[in-house]
Amino acid sequence: MTTTDSATPAAAPATNKHFIRQIIEADIAAGRNGGRVVTRFPPEPNGYLHIGHAKAICIDFGMAQEYGGRCHLRMDDTNPVKEELEYINAIQEDVRWLGFDWGGHLYHASDFFDQMYAFAESLIQRGKAYVCAVPQEEWKDYRGVPTRPGKESPWRNRPPAESLDLFRRMEAGEFKEGELCLRAKIDMASPNIHLRDPVIYRILHAEHPHTGAKWCVYPMYDFAHPLEDAFEGVTHSLCSIEFEVHRPLYDWVIENLEDSTTTRPHQNEFARLDLTYTVMSKRKLLELVEEKLVSGWDDPRMPTLCGLRRRGYTPAAIRTFVEIVGVTKFNSLTDVALLEHCIREDLNQIALRRMAVLKPLKVTIENAENLPATVAAQNNPEDPAAGTRQVPFSRELLIESDDFMEAPPPKYFRLTPGGSVRIRNAGFLTCTRVEKNTAGEVRNVVCRWSPPTAELKVKGTIHWVSAPHAKPVTVRLYDRLFTVPEPDGQEQDFKTFLNPHSLEQVTAYAEPAVADAQPGEKFQFERVAYFVADTVDSRPGAPVFNRTLPLRDTWAKVEKAGK
Repeated sequence: MTTTDSATPAAAPATNKHFIRQIIEADIAAGRNGGRVVTRFPPEPNGYLHIGHAKAICIDFGMAQEYGGRCHLRMDDTNPVKEELEYINAIQEDVRWLGFDWGGHLYHASDFFDQMYAFAESLIQRGKAYVCAVPQEEWKDYRGVPTRPGKESPWRNRPPAESLDLFRRMEAGEFKEGELCLRAKIDMASPNIHLRDPVIYRILHAEHPHTGAKWCVYPMYDFAHPLEDAFEGVTHSLCSIEFEVHRPLYDWVIENLEDSTTTRPHQNEFARLDLTYTVMSKRKLLELVEEKLVSGWDDPRMPTLCGLRRRGYTPAAIRTFVEIVGVTKFNSLTDVALLEHCIREDLNQIALRRMAVLKPLKVTIENAENLPATVAAQNNPEDPAAGTRQVPFSRELLIESDDFMEAPPPKYFRLTPGGSVRIRNAGFLTCTRVEKNTAGEVRNVVCRWSPPTAELKVKGTIHWVSAPHAKPVTVRLYDRLFTVPEPDGQEQDFKTFLNPHSLEQVTAYAEPAVADAQPGEKFQFERVAYFVADTVDSRPGAPVFNRTLPLRDTWAKVEKAGK
């Protein structure tokens, strides 16, 4: 029996009337854009998507879905130096995994390069753009600072015909990278630095993953982005708050469009997602990969969607998490425990229960003559339809070594000399003696077994596996990648705070049913943690298990304490 991730998200609950919902509903009521709602998710294909992108995906696709519109998936591929087909394919896989689909609306910025180039020529001809020869490293002196006006480029008033000739020669490949650029002619005195004659085209002699060697000039992101929205008919351009200062340039580009039939989209910004114990910068994540501090982009310790998927996180839980976090204008740091709580809540409903022992201690039953050959166990008490299974039982069991103590502390309710404990699904054990090795370590706990019908009063229950039937399996015990809540907010290099214990690999001993686990199948190893069969390293009959999360839920305890 296997479980799978939910593929189709339910409509987002509209109980939280956040400001984006309010904007969209007001636009529909006013008949703007003919009542249409068209959004887009526009990642740059220069890395893998992470949990921060999941928030944007859920908002972009969720709002379109909720209001009967559509959401485009668009690759903002304006920088061929950093973009790869590998990333383009991974982005599509991740968006689909989260439960969303763009239908026939997959676009690339490069789909519109001809139109963008023609628009740039139009700006030049109208005196709104010029070719500049000020090197980029010197432009900081010209640009100035927000509290002091900048100074004009010596080429700002170059005749349009001259700029147009140079721009066409740039496109023809006559100049070196950095030798010339095309600037928008806006306002060198603006308090917004982004309006001080920004570069809108630069020279790049690079092969593009989508257009090949066709172009020698490429539009800048801030120039291309609003044009793509307009050309695609996007009505609501939703993005994270760091783009708020870019909005005046976005609006300038849109206002200078001459085609009256083109949609005039509007940009609205929301707070990005920041999580404790997490780094979100794609540059820093790439650094971890390139320095082999993790095994790759899909390392289960990474906050990438492919990493979270490999660790056993579910798309349904991530969508729930995004809805709970909400949509505001104010950046804040979200406790990663909230995300983990959402994952546990979902896994509790869908994960199959199995028994496995990570640190085994042998138990021998002395009254073995009446033992059952198997005992019945529920596959998931939260899901009656999951049914039951038969678990082998025998006179030799394995229990967790922590579940036995010779000299227990107060309130220790597990197995002790002379004490009794319930064993999951199989009755009771009472310790009659222990056997030790020459070093004085307990190597065998001898017990008397009592059936489930016995009237023994015990406070503890432990899990077990039958030693003759136990299957050795590889288990990876993943923990948080960083040791401090804000690894990015420290004076030291963020890598200083890498958790040296973020991965421990052990051999566990599990009941036979575990051996047939399929890659991606999710389990709760009872009293231990949630696990998933690794999708990369598992083999038929030899699964490798990644610990998704421990069973302990700190966020649920916080919620309960606050009520």
